[in-house]
Formats: sequence, C-alpha cells, structure tokens
Amino acid sequence: MVKITVVGTGYVGLVTGVCLAHVGHQVRCVDIDAAKVARMQAGEVPIYEPGLEEIFQDVLRQKKLTVTTDLSEGVASSDVIFLALPTPPGADGSADLSAILAVSKQLGPLLERYAVIVDKSTVPVGTGEEVARRIAEGAKAEFAVVSNPEFLREGLAVQDFMHPDRIVIGSDSDKALAVMKEVYEPFIETPDQLVLMDIRSAEMTKYAANSFLAMKVSFMNEIANLSELVGANVDAVRLGIGPDPRIGRQFLRAGIGYGGSCFPKDVQALQYTAHQAGYDFKLINSLVRVNELQQRRLVEKIAKYYGDAIKGKKLAVWGLAFKPDTDDIREAPALDIIPDLLALGASVAAYDPEAMDNTRRHFGETGNLSFASSALEAARGADALVILTEWEEFRAPDFSALRDHLGQPVIFDGRNLYDLELPRQADFYYESIGRPVVKPS
Repeated sequence: MVKITVVGTGYVGLVTGVCLAHVGHQVRCVDIDAAKVARMQAGEVPIYEPGLEEIFQDVLRQKKLTVTTDLSEGVASSDVIFLALPTPPGADGSADLSAILAVSKQLGPLLERYAVIVDKSTVPVGTGEEVARRIAEGAKAEFAVVSNPEFLREGLAVQDFMHPDRIVIGSDSDKALAVMKEVYEPFIETPDQLVLMDIRSAEMTKYAANSFLAMKVSFMNEIANLSELVGANVDAVRLGIGPDPRIGRQFLRAGIGYGGSCFPKDVQALQYTAHQAGYDFKLINSLVRVNELQQRRLVEKIAKYYGDAIKGKKLAVWGLAFKPDTDDIREAPALDIIPDLLALGASVAAYDPEAMDNTRRHFGETGNLSFASSALEAARGADALVILTEWEEFRAPDFSALRDHLGQPVIFDGRNLYDLELPRQADFYYESIGRPVVKPS
C-alpha cells in the first residue's frame, strides 16, 4: 500500500485517485474548489463517467479515499503526489502551466519526507525540469519528479485505467521508478505494459500519441470529402483499409472533426512546441486547418440544402458532448455548429443525454436555442434533424415515430450513424459525411 495524494479532481485526477484507492492504496484528493469538495465528501461525483460513481462511493465509504481542500493535509505523509491539473491552451496554442507551476512552488515547504512528484497532466517537453526547480526552491526533503502521462478515453476512463495497454514512466531515478512500480503493480499483467524512458521523451510521447490519432481522424475526413466528389463511399473505404494491421480499425470513422479536452489542445501545443524550436511542422499545421474546416462541413451542407429559406427553420440537434458517454463539451463541434445555424436564421432545439446542463451554462440565455427533455421531443415539429454526437440511444431510432415527430423527413448526420438503407427504406432525405445522399422517392 502506497500513500498517495492527487492534486486536481477533474476527469484525469478523479479517475486516477478513485482507481488507485480501489486497488488498495490510501489516497487523498485535493482540490481548491470548496463547493466541489463538499459535494464529493457527501458522495456526489462531479463528472459523468461510466463506472466511476459506484467505485467512488465504495472507496469513500471504506475511507480508502478522502477529499480535502487543504494541500498541506494531503501532502504531509504522502509517498507519491500526482499533479493532475489543467493545462488549457493559450491564444497562441501554448499550454498554460500556471496551475501546475503554482502548486509545485507550494509543495517544497510541505514535504516532510522523500516523495515522488508525478506530472500526470499533459505538459510540454521540459516541464518536469521546471516543476523540479520550483519545488527545490523551498524543499525541506528529498524528492524526485517523474512524468507519467495519462492515456484515458472519456467514457472509457475507468476501464482504461484499470486495464491499461501501457504505462509510460519517464524518470532518471531508480528510487522513484521503484516507487512507481509499486503504485502500478496491481494494474500490470505483462512486463511489456510498463514503458520506461527519460522525462522529456515521456512528455513528448503523450503529444505524439494524441496528434497521431487526430491525424487519422482528419485523414479519413479528407478521404470522405473527396469521396463525395468522386462518388465513392467512405464507409466502404474504411472497411477496406481497417483490417490492415499497419493501419488499424480505430479512428477511421469520418465525421465533423475531433473535439474534446485532449486532441485540440495537444495538437496545438505540439504545433507551438515546433514553432518555438524553429521547426516548420507542416503536417501538424495542416492537421489544425483540416479540423477547423471539417467542423463547418455539416453547416455548409445544411445551408446549401435550404439556401435563403433556412431563415425561420427549426432544426433539432441530437448530441452536444464532444463524444458519447461523457458530459464534456470542451471543444465539442456543437459549440461551433449551433451558433453557425443560429446565425443563418434557424432556431435549434437540442438534446443530449448528459451534456445539456454544461451546454446551457456555456451559451447562457439564447432566444432561438432551446433544450428538449428527450430526443423525440427535440424533433417535434422540426424541419430537419442534425446529429452531432453518436450516443448509443441515437443509433436505432424508430424511424416511423421520428417521421411523425419531424415536420419534414430530413436528416443531416455528422456522425454517419445509419446504414444508408435505413433512411432509404423510411423515405427520408439523408445526408451524411463522405457517403451518397439518400433522397426520398
């Protein structure tokens, strides 16, 4: 059993703390938001993540996990201190390290014995050295800084933490590595899951991984756009290339671009790092531009379909979160697409199983944007349905009931949810990404 403190209780920090407590470590989570901490102390999980609430309440009840606003209380007797703090992008794409560096400066005087400080946040190359410098300014005890980037997928974060495909640890300290191996021992099923390297390489690994996956998404979106022009079907192309083990089946679905808390931020940060190093990273520069354009594709399709007649149309929107199984709307395509539709003169009735409260807070009071209690309620009387997130409950609708609720049988699908035969049989106008348009008979 290792005594662990996790500073920051966002998606990464809370999942990390809960899962480490679940396997027997003693964990304290620290957050400066007193209201949020009070809710967690009362057993409330502040984020939506499948499987998290049950484990959280269990470890809280068994007192394997405690939550506090007091950093000194959390740090005093810890063997390992995870820094899981936000590193949002600045206007120039650089990662804002103010939170992680501020906490680092506070840690030095609080350390009472040897501790391993873990950069769990996604940080630019060289951050580990700066964190160490900040801690050393007031350190009363020996410490080591390691990089341990996370590879959690929102919606599957608990599963990913409990059954990792790899655990990357960057460190030049044998003592720190021994401690980290003890922390992760319950999760290691095969020796090759543990990948050891220097700190700078570990920091670069996270950016390389996310940027590569974002590149796969954008490549398929470009193939989809070309497929529309030449009469091909991107779904068939995906099935034709996915079985190749050099390519793989994942991240090959065309759509309206990537979003979320990781891909946009990490791609921009890598772009900034390259710029600072004097390297013209042409592929990353193009990747950013492709994704910006792709999010506009669906609006362009809708605008072309209606022309000037879009003014006064009511559009139902299914899906607000950047992906299914999360309430996270950070960089979600919906946040750009909905304002574009409103600017064209349409009104929007939106529905999402989990992300409506966050979206309400984001937009505030907007006259032509309303929120429905169900998917069919959003569709009631709408001139068209616009699909922006591939939630499971949207995958098999009753097309007959949907037709009865819609004012017109028209669907613009930004996630390619349906086999083309389904809207064809239901006599819908159905336009998706990179596939033939289905027109009613």
